[in-house]
Amino acid sequence: MSSPRSAPAQHWPISERPELIFPGDCRMAVYVGLNIEYFEFGKPSTSRSGVTAGLPIDPLNHAWREYGTRVGFWRMLEAIDHNKLPVSVLINSEAARQFPEIVGAGRERNWAFLGHGRTNSELWAGFDEEGERNAIAEIVKTLTETTGKSPQGWLGPALSETDHTLRLLAEHGFRYSLDWVNDDQPYPLPVEGHKFASIPYSIEINDILAFIDDGISPEQFGQMIIDQFEVLHEESKRRPGAVMCVALHPFLVGQAFRYKYLAAALDAISGFSDVWYANSDEIADWYFAGPYDSAVKELGRRKG
Repeated sequence: MSSPRSAPAQHWPISERPELIFPGDCRMAVYVGLNIEYFEFGKPSTSRSGVTAGLPIDPLNHAWREYGTRVGFWRMLEAIDHNKLPVSVLINSEAARQFPEIVGAGRERNWAFLGHGRTNSELWAGFDEEGERNAIAEIVKTLTETTGKSPQGWLGPALSETDHTLRLLAEHGFRYSLDWVNDDQPYPLPVEGHKFASIPYSIEINDILAFIDDGISPEQFGQMIIDQFEVLHEESKRRPGAVMCVALHPFLVGQAFRYKYLAAALDAISGFSDVWYANSDEIADWYFAGPYDSAVKELGRRKG
């Protein structure tokens, strides 16, 4: 009987790691993970109501999702700009084609653009290796042409992967993934022949889970953001190095009645002198330039 496969992340308790001090002597980092997604018409996906979700013509759910790119994003942009917050855009390649105004807004603000599959109507699963290689190559080509820069980071649709994903991403120039939401700090992911890392994302401070799965109120979600920040900020005084991501979807938190509480929460977590406000590309660049190599050595010692 074969032994079960292990996940790529090697166990390394946070209590046993060296301090991570960010640029400017900052002790934690914060960024917004902004999901810009394309949904195929007539194909069931994230839905507000299950009553019509399986119908071939489903204006209720499709239009609800489409509200995010037509309205919600532009509303959220005001709070992001007001607080000068760094953004990592998790964008489907088809979304990059379909929504050039959003891409343009991000380019003007020097946001990071990460690969996020082709559309959000399909999980990143079911590929053979060659098919996945071709799909990643096409995504890189599209994002490079539309955003002006080859993507460095990746988030799979619904954080899904295949056995080959990390290796194929590295072969195509990606340097980090957000899929592995098991830590508050960056850490090395083993990909043979490549320097590759996990940068923290969040499936908890995330409006999809909060509103769709957990039924949390907008006020509660705003307080969750503040509470997460306050705990990590206090912990950073004795254990620096946490990266906090606020993961958002414009068709959800971009709704006016929810946005009110998001804006207040972003105000509350902004402007701290001991916090590094940096997008995930910047965090990855810093990590690879310094702590990554020593972390790889330590993990090798622990494994040995």
